[in-house]
Amino acid sequence: MRDIHQVHTLTEAVLDPILAREPAAPRVTYYDDATDARIELSGLTLANWAAKTANLIRDEFGLSPGARVAVLLPAHWQTAAVLLGCWWAGAEVVLHPDADADLALVTLDRVDESEGVGEVAALSLDAMGTPVRDLPVGVTDFATAVRVHGDQFLPRGAGVALDGMPVAEVLAQARKAAARQGFSEVDRVLSSTPWDTTAELIDGYVAVLAAGASLVQVVNPDPAQRERRIVSERVTAQRG
Repeated sequence: MRDIHQVHTLTEAVLDPILAREPAAPRVTYYDDATDARIELSGLTLANWAAKTANLIRDEFGLSPGARVAVLLPAHWQTAAVLLGCWWAGAEVVLHPDADADLALVTLDRVDESEGVGEVAALSLDAMGTPVRDLPVGVTDFATAVRVHGDQFLPRGAGVALDGMPVAEVLAQARKAAARQGFSEVDRVLSSTPWDTTAELIDGYVAVLAAGASLVQVVNPDPAQRERRIVSERVTAQRG
Protein backbone atom coordinates (compact mmCIF):
# COMPACT_ATOMS: atom_id res chain seq x y z
CA MET A 1 0.00 0.00 0.00
CA ARG A 2 1.30 3.46 -0.90
CA ASP A 3 2.29 5.63 2.06
CA ILE A 4 0.09 8.73 1.94
CA HIS A 5 2.77 10.65 3.84
CA GLN A 6 5.01 10.51 0.76
CA VAL A 7 2.43 12.25 -1.45
CA HIS A 8 2.50 16.01 -1.96
CA THR A 9 -0.82 17.74 -1.50
CA LEU A 10 -2.67 19.41 -4.36
CA THR A 11 -2.23 22.76 -2.62
CA GLU A 12 1.55 22.36 -2.52
CA ALA A 13 1.54 21.46 -6.22
CA VAL A 14 -0.40 24.52 -7.39
CA LEU A 15 0.40 27.13 -4.74
CA ASP A 16 4.11 26.66 -4.01
CA PRO A 17 5.26 27.81 -7.50
CA ILE A 18 3.02 30.89 -7.22
CA LEU A 19 4.36 31.79 -3.79
CA ALA A 20 7.93 31.33 -4.96
CA ARG A 21 7.43 33.56 -7.99
CA GLU A 22 4.91 36.30 -7.14
CA PRO A 23 3.53 35.99 -3.59
CA ALA A 24 2.14 39.54 -3.47
CA ALA A 25 0.48 39.57 -6.91
CA PRO A 26 -3.33 39.28 -7.16
CA ARG A 27 -4.35 35.64 -7.37
CA VAL A 28 -8.13 35.61 -6.84
CA THR A 29 -10.26 38.69 -7.50
CA TYR A 30 -13.90 38.16 -6.62
CA TYR A 31 -16.90 40.17 -7.82
CA ASP A 32 -20.57 39.83 -6.95
CA ASP A 33 -22.48 42.07 -9.34
CA ALA A 34 -25.65 41.72 -7.26
CA THR A 35 -24.02 43.49 -4.30
CA ASP A 36 -21.15 45.39 -6.01
CA ALA A 37 -18.70 43.47 -3.81
CA ARG A 38 -15.06 43.24 -4.87
CA ILE A 39 -12.48 41.29 -2.86
CA GLU A 40 -8.91 40.65 -3.98
CA LEU A 41 -6.50 38.11 -2.51
CA SER A 42 -2.80 37.87 -3.25
CA GLY A 43 -1.15 34.49 -3.34
CA LEU A 44 0.20 35.08 0.15
CA THR A 45 -3.19 36.09 1.58
CA LEU A 46 -4.84 33.11 -0.10
CA ALA A 47 -2.19 30.86 1.44
CA ASN A 48 -2.70 32.38 4.89
CA TRP A 49 -6.44 31.72 4.81
CA ALA A 50 -5.84 28.23 3.44
CA ALA A 51 -3.40 27.54 6.29
CA LYS A 52 -5.93 28.71 8.89
CA THR A 53 -8.49 26.37 7.33
CA ALA A 54 -6.06 23.45 7.27
CA ASN A 55 -5.14 24.04 10.92
CA LEU A 56 -8.82 24.17 11.83
CA ILE A 57 -9.45 20.88 10.04
CA ARG A 58 -6.51 19.14 11.68
CA ASP A 59 -6.40 20.66 15.16
CA GLU A 60 -10.01 21.52 15.96
CA PHE A 61 -11.85 18.79 14.09
CA GLY A 62 -9.07 16.22 14.54
CA LEU A 63 -9.00 15.07 10.92
CA SER A 64 -5.96 13.43 9.38
CA PRO A 65 -4.89 12.97 5.73
CA GLY A 66 -7.42 10.81 3.93
CA ALA A 67 -10.46 12.33 5.67
CA ARG A 68 -13.44 13.30 3.52
CA VAL A 69 -14.78 16.85 3.54
CA ALA A 70 -18.04 17.80 1.83
CA VAL A 71 -17.65 21.35 0.50
CA LEU A 72 -21.16 22.64 -0.18
CA LEU A 73 -20.24 26.22 -1.02
CA PRO A 74 -20.62 28.53 -4.03
CA ALA A 75 -17.81 29.89 -6.19
CA HIS A 76 -16.54 32.52 -3.76
CA TRP A 77 -13.19 33.90 -2.58
CA GLN A 78 -13.64 32.16 0.78
CA THR A 79 -14.38 28.89 -0.98
CA ALA A 80 -11.14 29.31 -2.95
CA ALA A 81 -9.21 29.43 0.33
CA VAL A 82 -11.26 26.67 1.97
CA LEU A 83 -10.58 24.26 -0.87
CA LEU A 84 -6.84 24.88 -0.67
CA GLY A 85 -7.03 24.40 3.09
CA CYS A 86 -8.80 21.07 2.70
CA TRP A 87 -6.20 19.84 0.22
CA TRP A 88 -3.34 21.13 2.36
CA ALA A 89 -4.71 19.06 5.23
CA GLY A 90 -4.65 16.02 2.92
CA ALA A 91 -8.43 15.75 2.81
CA GLU A 92 -10.56 14.47 -0.04
CA VAL A 93 -13.05 17.12 -1.17
CA VAL A 94 -16.49 16.00 -2.29
CA LEU A 95 -18.84 18.52 -3.88
CA HIS A 96 -22.11 16.83 -2.98
CA PRO A 97 -23.95 15.88 0.22
CA ASP A 98 -22.27 12.80 1.67
CA ALA A 99 -23.30 11.21 4.95
CA ASP A 100 -19.96 9.36 5.02
CA ALA A 101 -17.98 12.62 5.10
CA ASP A 102 -16.04 13.43 8.25
CA LEU A 103 -16.78 17.15 7.94
CA ALA A 104 -19.17 19.33 5.96
CA LEU A 105 -18.44 22.98 5.17
CA VAL A 106 -21.71 24.62 4.21
CA THR A 107 -23.73 27.80 3.96
CA LEU A 108 -26.66 28.13 6.34
CA ASP A 109 -29.20 27.26 3.66
CA ARG A 110 -27.42 23.92 3.06
CA VAL A 111 -27.00 22.76 6.65
CA ASP A 112 -29.83 20.25 6.17
CA GLU A 113 -27.78 18.56 3.43
CA SER A 114 -25.12 17.61 5.98
CA GLU A 115 -27.33 15.21 7.92
CA GLY A 116 -25.31 12.27 9.22
CA VAL A 117 -21.93 14.01 8.87
CA GLY A 118 -19.77 13.89 12.00
CA GLU A 119 -18.84 17.59 12.08
CA VAL A 120 -20.48 20.56 10.37
CA ALA A 121 -19.18 24.12 10.03
CA ALA A 122 -21.20 26.92 8.44
CA LEU A 123 -19.80 29.91 6.56
CA SER A 124 -21.56 33.26 6.38
CA LEU A 125 -19.34 34.23 3.42
CA ASP A 126 -19.34 37.76 4.85
CA ALA A 127 -16.27 39.81 3.94
CA MET A 128 -16.02 41.16 7.49
CA GLY A 129 -16.15 37.72 9.07
CA THR A 130 -19.60 38.14 10.57
CA PRO A 131 -20.80 34.93 12.29
CA VAL A 132 -23.75 33.00 10.91
CA ARG A 133 -26.97 34.07 12.57
CA ASP A 134 -29.41 31.55 14.06
CA LEU A 135 -26.90 28.73 13.78
CA PRO A 136 -28.37 25.31 14.68
CA VAL A 137 -27.08 23.64 17.83
CA GLY A 138 -24.03 21.48 17.11
CA VAL A 139 -22.94 23.42 14.03
CA THR A 140 -19.63 25.31 14.27
CA ASP A 141 -19.41 28.88 13.06
CA PHE A 142 -16.50 28.79 10.64
CA ALA A 143 -15.59 32.49 10.80
CA THR A 144 -15.38 32.45 14.59
CA ALA A 145 -13.44 29.18 14.78
CA VAL A 146 -10.94 29.75 11.96
CA ARG A 147 -9.63 33.14 13.04
CA VAL A 148 -7.80 31.76 16.10
CA HIS A 149 -5.75 29.32 14.04
CA GLY A 150 -2.27 29.97 12.70
CA ASP A 151 -1.57 31.22 9.19
CA GLN A 152 1.28 28.76 8.60
CA PHE A 153 0.74 25.06 7.94
CA LEU A 154 3.03 22.05 7.65
CA PRO A 155 1.32 19.30 5.62
CA ARG A 156 1.65 15.72 6.79
CA GLY A 157 0.51 13.82 3.73
CA ALA A 158 -2.26 13.44 1.20
CA GLY A 159 -4.46 10.80 -0.26
CA VAL A 160 -7.41 11.19 -2.61
CA ALA A 161 -7.97 14.86 -3.48
CA LEU A 162 -11.29 15.37 -5.26
CA ASP A 163 -14.31 13.12 -5.68
CA GLY A 164 -12.27 9.92 -5.74
CA MET A 165 -9.34 11.24 -7.78
CA PRO A 166 -5.81 11.22 -6.31
CA VAL A 167 -3.66 14.33 -6.34
CA ALA A 168 -1.72 13.32 -9.45
CA GLU A 169 -4.89 12.77 -11.48
CA VAL A 170 -6.48 16.08 -10.45
CA LEU A 171 -3.25 17.91 -11.22
CA ALA A 172 -2.92 16.22 -14.61
CA GLN A 173 -6.50 17.10 -15.50
CA ALA A 174 -5.99 20.68 -14.35
CA ARG A 175 -2.87 21.08 -16.46
CA LYS A 176 -4.65 19.63 -19.50
CA ALA A 177 -7.58 21.99 -18.89
CA ALA A 178 -5.20 24.94 -18.63
CA ALA A 179 -3.48 23.99 -21.89
CA ARG A 180 -6.82 23.46 -23.63
CA GLN A 181 -8.01 26.89 -22.54
CA GLY A 182 -4.70 28.54 -23.33
CA PHE A 183 -3.91 29.69 -19.77
CA SER A 184 -0.37 30.69 -18.85
CA GLU A 185 1.28 32.33 -15.85
CA VAL A 186 0.88 35.81 -17.38
CA ASP A 187 -2.91 35.53 -17.74
CA ARG A 188 -5.75 37.17 -15.86
CA VAL A 189 -8.70 34.82 -16.39
CA LEU A 190 -12.26 36.20 -16.26
CA SER A 191 -14.80 33.52 -15.32
CA SER A 192 -18.39 33.24 -14.17
CA THR A 193 -18.31 29.42 -14.14
CA PRO A 194 -19.77 27.88 -10.94
CA TRP A 195 -17.79 25.29 -9.00
CA ASP A 196 -20.67 22.87 -8.43
CA THR A 197 -19.18 19.89 -10.25
CA THR A 198 -15.73 18.33 -10.42
CA ALA A 199 -15.29 19.39 -14.05
CA GLU A 200 -16.34 22.98 -13.32
CA LEU A 201 -14.02 23.22 -10.34
CA ILE A 202 -11.03 21.83 -12.21
CA ASP A 203 -11.58 23.86 -15.38
CA GLY A 204 -12.60 27.10 -13.66
CA TYR A 205 -10.33 27.19 -10.61
CA VAL A 206 -7.67 24.51 -10.26
CA ALA A 207 -6.57 24.90 -13.88
CA VAL A 208 -6.02 28.63 -13.36
CA LEU A 209 -3.76 28.01 -10.37
CA ALA A 210 -2.00 25.10 -12.06
CA ALA A 211 -1.09 27.41 -14.93
CA GLY A 212 0.21 30.04 -12.52
CA ALA A 213 -2.47 32.45 -13.77
CA SER A 214 -4.78 34.64 -11.69
CA LEU A 215 -8.56 34.44 -11.54
CA VAL A 216 -11.23 37.12 -11.77
CA GLN A 217 -14.31 35.25 -10.59
CA VAL A 218 -17.69 36.93 -11.10
CA VAL A 219 -20.98 35.75 -9.62
CA ASN A 220 -24.38 37.11 -10.56
CA PRO A 221 -22.67 38.65 -13.60
CA ASP A 222 -24.08 41.83 -15.07
CA PRO A 223 -23.43 41.73 -18.85
CA ALA A 224 -23.27 45.52 -18.90
CA GLN A 225 -20.20 45.40 -16.65
CA ARG A 226 -18.22 42.84 -18.64
CA GLU A 227 -16.32 45.01 -21.13
CA ARG A 228 -15.41 47.63 -18.54
CA ARG A 229 -14.18 44.88 -16.21
CA ILE A 230 -12.04 43.30 -18.91
CA VAL A 231 -10.23 46.61 -19.24
CA SER A 232 -10.02 47.53 -15.53
CA GLU A 233 -8.82 44.06 -14.47
CA ARG A 234 -6.49 43.67 -17.45
CA VAL A 235 -8.17 40.42 -18.42
CA THR A 236 -6.29 38.36 -21.00
CA ALA A 237 -8.38 35.16 -21.08
CA GLN A 238 -12.05 34.38 -20.58
CA ARG A 239 -14.31 31.45 -19.80
CA GLY A 240 -17.96 31.06 -18.88
